[in-house]
Formats: sequence, structure tokens, C-alpha cells
Amino acid sequence: MKQFPQVIRADILGYCMGVRRAVEAAEQAVRDYPGRSVYTFGPLIHNKSALAALEAQGVQVLCADEVPSFKQKTQDSGPVVIIRAHGVPPSDKDALRANGCTIVDATCPRVLVNQKRAADFWKKGYTVIIAGEKDHGEVSGLAGYCPGCIIVGTGEEARLLAKAGNCPRRAVLISQTTISRAEYDAITAALRGAIADLQVFDTICPATTQRQNALLELRGRVDGILVIGGRNSANTRRLFMTAKECFPHAALIEQPDEIPSVFYELASVGLTAGASTPDSVIDAVEAALLAGHA
Repeated sequence: MKQFPQVIRADILGYCMGVRRAVEAAEQAVRDYPGRSVYTFGPLIHNKSALAALEAQGVQVLCADEVPSFKQKTQDSGPVVIIRAHGVPPSDKDALRANGCTIVDATCPRVLVNQKRAADFWKKGYTVIIAGEKDHGEVSGLAGYCPGCIIVGTGEEARLLAKAGNCPRRAVLISQTTISRAEYDAITAALRGAIADLQVFDTICPATTQRQNALLELRGRVDGILVIGGRNSANTRRLFMTAKECFPHAALIEQPDEIPSVFYELASVGLTAGASTPDSVIDAVEAALLAGHA
């Protein structure tokens, strides 16, 4: 009789606190504002199935260039707009209010702390250096609180900045909450010797490190790893990079029908998932493995 893989889940996987909170805020807004259009300001999370589930409840995605079309509305009758966990620049919130939108701010509490810290140090005359991906939503939002900030994505970029001799005399270093610990340590090391007065804040979300550690704990216990999550999710991609380095078989999938056939032939398969991956998708992938097909 055909034996299907034993499936072992990482101890920590799937929705983080901030994402779960944002999804619940969107669902609650539909209930709290009957008869009004409910939007998320940009895609709420990096997961197609989760976005489809929200759309089925009536939650639409709003692009920044659509905001002026609401100007004739008042905040009592205009659209309800959910700010996603990544947060947005203050100018975006101002534009939403000015155009008659009611804001439900679902910015992750950890990101909110970073935004306040960046704004406070900028007002004190510090240069704010943000360690993270320049085009990531969280970094773009954070940069709006500290005009003139410097963004560095890697240790190498930080070393080039230090070599150029253009470093500020006093600065504060704040990271994207989902940056890898190794990358942030490399950036910090490169800047410490170049900036006389550098204050470094450990702003990596513990869930990011915990999710990576939980994946590593599966070494020696499984023959392969499936990383479940959106391909445009930064933390999911980092999980996949780790999985490729540490396991003989590793694949990044968004849905059960993407499971590579080789995984059905393995004796054991580990599962991990990015911070934007719903429980329902993880359950569906496990069910497919245990059934021997998607």
C-alpha cells in the first residue's frame, strides 16, 4: 500500500500578530459600517487566497490615485479605508481624511512604535537610517516620518556608505521589522565605526526570528520543506532561502496544487509558512500531502 508522507509543522508558522490583527480589522469594518464601501489601502497582505476571501466579504483594494475621486463624500458617508499592517506615510493618512475617508488604522503596533521613534529622533536633529528593503511598504511608510532618511538594504550597502565618507555625525538606526538578524547585524557593524554618535534600536519583530528558528529545528527530522506563502512576501522569501540551504528538498508554494510531485514520494515533509499565510491554506497543503494529491 502506498504510504504518504508524514507531515510535521514548524512550531511557529503562518499569520503573525500584526497580520492577523489587520485581517480581523477589515472583517470587523464590514460589520461596523454596513452600506458603506470598505477598502484596504493597497493589498492588505501578501497572500492571494486571503485577499480573495476578503473580497468575497466586500473588501476592495484601493490604490492611492483613486483617493481624489472620493472628495465629494463626507466622513460619515464616504469609504472606509483600512491601513494595512505595514503602515503608510502620514501624508497618505492626511490625503485619505481630506477626501472624506474614514480610516481604520491596522498598522502593526511594532511598526507604530518605529514610526514614532523615527519621527521623534528626526525632530531632535538626528539622521534616521532605516535598514530594510527600499521598496517595501513598511520602509516606505516609515520613511515618511523622517524626511531625508537614509535607507540601506544590506551589509554591503552599509559598508559602501561608510567608505564614501558621507555618514552623518549622529544618527539612529532602525530596522524593518522583518529584516533578517544576520543582515541587521552586518549593517550595524558596518556603520558603528563610521558614525561617532550612532544609536541602534533592535526593532526586529521576535516572530520573524522565532519563525526562522522553528524552521531550523526541523533539520534532521524531515526529508523536505514546503514553505507556504506569497512569492512577493519578504519574510516568506527569507524562509525559503533558509530552507534551500538546510534541507535536501525545498519548495515555495502558494496553494496545494503547486506541491512538487517529489514531495509525495518523501517519507516526511516539514511545513512552514510566511506571516501572511492563512491557517486555511496551511491546512489545505497538509491535507493534500496526506491524501497523496492536491
